[in-house]
Amino acid sequence: MMSSPPAVPADTPLYTPAFLLLCLSHALFAGSFNMMIPELPAYLTSLGGAEHKGLIISLFTITAGISRPFSGKLSDSIGRIPVMYIGVLACVICGVLYPALAFVNGFLWLRFFHGFSTGFKPTGTAAYVADIVPMHRRGEAMGMLGICFSIGGASAPPLGSWIAMSWSVDAMFYVSSVMAALSMLVMYKLQETLPEKQPFKLGLLRVTKDDIYDPRVIPVGIVMVFCYFSYGVILTLVPDLSDSVGVQNRGTFFALFTLASVSTRLFAGRISDSHGREPVLKVSALMIALAMLAFGSAHSPAMLYLSSILFGLGNGMFAPAINAWSVDLGDPERKGRALATMYIALEIAIGVGAFLAGWYVANDLERMPAVFYFAAALSFGGFLYLWWRRQGGTRPTT
Repeated sequence: MMSSPPAVPADTPLYTPAFLLLCLSHALFAGSFNMMIPELPAYLTSLGGAEHKGLIISLFTITAGISRPFSGKLSDSIGRIPVMYIGVLACVICGVLYPALAFVNGFLWLRFFHGFSTGFKPTGTAAYVADIVPMHRRGEAMGMLGICFSIGGASAPPLGSWIAMSWSVDAMFYVSSVMAALSMLVMYKLQETLPEKQPFKLGLLRVTKDDIYDPRVIPVGIVMVFCYFSYGVILTLVPDLSDSVGVQNRGTFFALFTLASVSTRLFAGRISDSHGREPVLKVSALMIALAMLAFGSAHSPAMLYLSSILFGLGNGMFAPAINAWSVDLGDPERKGRALATMYIALEIAIGVGAFLAGWYVANDLERMPAVFYFAAALSFGGFLYLWWRRQGGTRPTT
């Protein structure tokens, strides 16, 4: 029987040194792998692999998804902190190896390995946060954690593009590795929160059906697949869309997206704490659908910027509510497994979205709108599923 940390007293402050260090580490981690994303399609093209653009994100998410059951089980057994270290270390190694493996197959293998980073670090981080904050402020905590992740993930892409334009793509890769190393250094003083943690042994890598997912969290997975398909589409197509409408710095989208996302994350988390997760998720699903319709109609920088802001607003509402809902529904003694279930759905959604977008568009920009409109329809499907739950399709949980 796995042990869980004792319930956190209701009067425990949220902004403890441990929480703030974790937020800083998460921001640096997000920056380390996000800073390169806008430049990767052009970089792969320069290597002679233009037809493989859809694999840039999908290979990354395949490994992240495969590793979720392992990261969830290890987080609940050997501890939250070792799992976070594994994720960050993958970023450090890949940042160093990208320049050394500058050929198509080497690059694609690295993208596959790089996915271990997000397969481990966010799972351990979210479980750690759930351990140290009071339950009634869980949504707010996830919102603040998401803000830090977004700030790191959005401020880094423009920086990465600037480094690539001013120096070289290789310099960008090395900076990403340094940023990941700093993320690991920040966690050095954190104390493990899992009581009675086990020493690592190979048997812990043997996963069963019970380790792969928490059946209580299936509603979360359904909503995630519907709404986060759009994110895979965005990551694959927006760099080329930026070029086509005349935006020189491909990281501009990420900056606008993050500013909008940050503006909604904290209060959306608080609202989900007081009024329930599902109402917030319904609004965010509609906002994401509207953003995808706007992307499909974007033919100018101004329209791209507006679409980016709308998508950021929807994502900012969605992320803290879906994270908190996962912990709410899951087994309280196996938070890592509950969060891994959510993240598996996330990786499936992003990976499939990225692969299908790259495969269907195939460098023909005239095909882009159809993909964006399809993503909008899926996000609206997420809203309909949540509405069906509230109307009695399944018993409401929050």
